[in-house]
Formats: sequence, structure tokens, C-alpha cells
Amino acid sequence: MSTVRFPTYFLSHGGGPWSYMDGSMRESFAVLEAQLKALPDELPERPKAVLVITGHWEANQLRVSAAEQPGMVYDYFGFPDYTYDIVYPAPGSPELARRVKTLLDAAGQPTALDDEQGYDHGTFVPLSVMYPDADMPVVMLSMRSDYDPETHLAIGRALAPLRDEGVLIIGSGFSYHNLRLMGPEGKAPSEAFDAWLQKSLIQCSTAERTARLNQWEQAPAARIAHAREDHLVPLFVVVGAAEDEAAECVYHEKDWRGGITASSFRFG
Repeated sequence: MSTVRFPTYFLSHGGGPWSYMDGSMRESFAVLEAQLKALPDELPERPKAVLVITGHWEANQLRVSAAEQPGMVYDYFGFPDYTYDIVYPAPGSPELARRVKTLLDAAGQPTALDDEQGYDHGTFVPLSVMYPDADMPVVMLSMRSDYDPETHLAIGRALAPLRDEGVLIIGSGFSYHNLRLMGPEGKAPSEAFDAWLQKSLIQCSTAERTARLNQWEQAPAARIAHAREDHLVPLFVVVGAAEDEAAECVYHEKDWRGGITASSFRFG
């Protein structure tokens, strides 16, 4: 048992394998990179492990990565050849995977251990900036493919005890994720949806925050910002794990890549 309670985070993880690239692609993420580099120093102590709910892994039934040394998943297209040889050699944690399964099973969320799942870019890209030595044990948790907000809030509630056990819980997605409307075309919808997020997560009471997330599709530009909400669902989990605690915006950028507004948040 840890002597401290860890916060939870929803991180906008950027695009593709940017943290392994040079030039304009890497430079466009300079603000995000600075925030991710600073994040470990904001924690009360070094975590024992990180649990990532990733917007790049979903299944009909929850699955948790249980390999001692996960492999790699190159779930992006059109990048330089060398980015398909990236290895982020952080160890897994079968012990934490079993603990996650125990908590979720007890909460009525049957969960399978998965010895095959590797690190997707929503996992290894932000962690490569936060923990470049790859010495932090990492476990990944899938989303459920129904994307149901209340279900994923409940998943977070079930995982909350991990915060007192030295585990940092991260939801990795993106606050705006419409690849067809990037740049100037995405300026208005990303601004509108981000403003709703800021109000819902930071300015509202925690009870109202939960209610608004359950009705997120009613937000301005909701289905433009997230035509498919895979990159938003990790937010529900990390909010559920810190449901009665305050939030703050830890990364905020306007006019990213010519128009997009994007944010990341801390809870607790």
C-alpha cells in the first residue's frame, strides 16, 4: 500500500509516432512534449507502475495486458519506415494485470488476461516522453467496444483503489479526434467541444460533471469532434477513478497544426 494517493490523467497523446521523429512533425508537438516531460515531477512520488486505458484497444469484453514483456503494435499508416521498427522496452506487470482483473471481476465487469497485446502508439508514445528510460512497468486496459459512458465510469470506480496502491492511471486518447477535419476546418468544432469539456470537467460540481459526461453527445459539436468516440472513452474511466475530486487542465493548445484546440486533464 502506498502512503499517497495518485491522481489520474486524461492525456491527448498526439498523432502517430511523433515522439520518435524529427523535423516539423516533432516540432508541432513541442507544447505537448513539454507537458509530458514535466508530468512525472508533478506526482507525489514515483509510481510502482502505470495503467493505461488506451483509445487504440477495444474488445467486446474487457482485456488487460498480462505479458511480462509486451511487444509492439504499429497502429499507424504512412510514416517513415524506421517508425515500424520502434521498440519501447518497458516491462509489463502480470501482478498488476491480475489485480486489475480481480477488481473488475468483483465489480461485475468480467475481464480477460491477454498475454499477446503489445504497446500501441497511444501507450508507447506518451510514455516514451514521460519515462524515456523505459523502466516503468506498464499495463494496458482495453475499452469495451460499446463505448457506453456509464459503463466506463463504473470501470474507473472499480479501479480507484489502485490509486492508493502506487499505480498511476492514465487515459490516453485525444480531446478532439476527427482526422478528416484537421487544421483550419477543425478550428470551430474543436474550440466548441473543448469549451464544453473545460466547463464540464473543471467548473461543474463533480456530480454534474458525471451527469454531463453521460450525456456528452449533447455537447456542442460533439459528433464532429468525435464521430467515433474511441479517443474520448478513456476520459470516462479516469474520471470514474477520481469521481469526487477536482480537475485541472494540464495541457491546452489553440491553433495546433493551424486550427485545432486540444487539452489534457488531471483529476485529484
